Amino acid sequence: MYLGKNIQYLRKQRKITQEGFSEQMAVSRQTVAKWESGDAIPELEKLLEICDFFSCKLDELVRKSLSENECIYSEVKVQTVKPFKMARYVMISPQPENDVNAYLKHWATVSGLLAFDKDAKRIGWDFPFVSLEQKNRFGLNGYVAAYILPQGFETTYPGVEIAEQKEADYAVITIRKPFENAFERIPNAYKKIMQYLGAKGFKEKAEDNILSYYEYVYDKEGITYMDVFVYVNAVTSGNLHTDFS
Repeated sequence: MYLGKNIQYLRKQRKITQEGFSEQMAVSRQTVAKWESGDAIPELEKLLEICDFFSCKLDELVRKSLSENECIYSEVKVQTVKPFKMARYVMISPQPENDVNAYLKHWATVSGLLAFDKDAKRIGWDFPFVSLEQKNRFGLNGYVAAYILPQGFETTYPGVEIAEQKEADYAVITIRKPFENAFERIPNAYKKIMQYLGAKGFKEKAEDNILSYYEYVYDKEGITYMDVFVYVNAVTSGNLHTDFS
């Protein structure tokens, strides 16, 4: 059972002392120390309070080693992303992510973008405006892909929408090998961001000319990584600027 180690891991991840956590749980610091060492087990009602506090499931708290995720996920940080221009395209199909990335790569080739900058960055995000009938009856989903257009690049080649993104603050997490178990690792990354935002008092915020969220996939030293960005109405930022220009 991983209960004690998980409580300690989650507490330290939130940067809360044993004393501070004991106050939140209305128990003594010694009780928290016993939980973490495995010398005592919280009652069911208290276990549920712990799950609510850390926004985790009871099964995960008791039976899974949450600290193993440390080698998969980075810490969540708030970054200011500078404004950029993008060429984007949406596709609705049974495999929209693969289809739209293939289409956009072709566009980047024939438009001259990849000749202008062979390392032009491509980002993507889910397209939510797909009807239930499209999903349930036809198995369709939507996805948007976009190339970040470097400064100085101009084209009149058709087939994409040119859009501009304003400077904005994002909560960002990096996933190592995201596609090794994509249906677990990627959703968990978003979950970790939402836990971070809740703990810090940040809020999601929809705004014109700012993407609500997006993903950026890249390879580094032979390993695939994904950065997940979620737009926030940040009180403060980490002062780490990501420049796509």
